[in-house]
Amino acid sequence: MSTAVATPEAPAAAAAPVVEKLTKKALTADHPTWCPGCGDFAVLAMFYRVLEKLNIPQEKIVVVAGIGCSSRFPYFMNTHSLHFIHGRALPLATGVSLSRPDVHVFVFGGDGDGFSIGGNHLNHAARKNVKLTYIIMDNFVYGLTKNQTSPTTPIGRKSKTDPTGAIDRPINPMKQLLASGATFIARTHAAQVKHMEEIFTRAINHDGFSVVECLSECVMFYPGAFDDSTPRKGGTYELIDETQHDVTDDVAAFKLADYLAPGKFGVYYQVNRPTKNALEQKWIDDTQSKLGGVSQKDILRKRFEAMR
Repeated sequence: MSTAVATPEAPAAAAAPVVEKLTKKALTADHPTWCPGCGDFAVLAMFYRVLEKLNIPQEKIVVVAGIGCSSRFPYFMNTHSLHFIHGRALPLATGVSLSRPDVHVFVFGGDGDGFSIGGNHLNHAARKNVKLTYIIMDNFVYGLTKNQTSPTTPIGRKSKTDPTGAIDRPINPMKQLLASGATFIARTHAAQVKHMEEIFTRAINHDGFSVVECLSECVMFYPGAFDDSTPRKGGTYELIDETQHDVTDDVAAFKLADYLAPGKFGVYYQVNRPTKNALEQKWIDDTQSKLGGVSQKDILRKRFEAMR
C-alpha cells in the first residue's frame, strides 16, 4: 500500500474530517414512560431510525414539545431538548429556528397541544412558513387526563367530559393545515412503520414548515380508535396515489381531506415557498450592507436609539 509523501511541489492533502455515524444508542436518553402498547413508542423508534439514516450531526438536532403524553418526547432524546408549556411549543421552536439557522428543529405534540390550546400558534407558524418539522401524534382523546374529549374526538364518543357522547364537531386536521398555509402536509400511522419512515424523511427534507399528523392509538383510553385503517384488524390502509394526485394543488388536497376519518394516508400537499428564515436573513443582510457591515447587535442598538 502506497503512502502519500509531501514534497515542495505537491504538499500532502489535508485529511478529511471524520464524520461520526449517528446511532440510536447515541440518541437514546431516558427510558420511555408511555403505557405498554402506546403508538408513541413506534413514532419514537422511527424518529431514531430516520435520524440515523439522515446522519444529522447530533449537536444540530433540537427537539421541542409542549404538554401531553406524546409531548414527553424531549425526555427520551439525547439531543438539545426543550419541554415547554402547554400549546406553546411552536412559538419557542420558531425562535430557535430563526436564531439558529444551522440546526434542525423538531416539534412533537398531540391533538390537544396542536389543535386545541396550541391551535392558534399552529396557524401562525404555518402561514409564516418557519423552517421546522412538526409531528402531531393524534389519538382522538386526551389520554394524559384519563379519557377526556379532544378536538379530534368523533361525535358520539363517550368520555369523562362527554359522558353521553361528544357533541362538538371534530377538527379536520388536513383542512385546517391547508387553510393555514403549511407548505408540507401529510398523514401517516404509527402501526405502518415503512410508510411512517418515508413520510418522516420527506417532511424533514422539506425546506419550510412541514407537519405530519401521525395516528397513534391510545390503548388505555381509546383502544380500537383506528381499527378501520389497520389491515391486521380488518381495516384498510388507503394510500394517496401521487401519480394521480398533484401535491402542489391545494384544491385537490382539500377534496382528499373530505374523506371520512381516518381518511387517506400520504402527502396531501407540498409546495416550495420562501421560508420566514430566508426572508428575515435577507432583510438582515440588506440592512447590514446599507450600514457598512455593522453587527446585528449594533443594528439593534441603533434601532433602540431611534425609538427614544
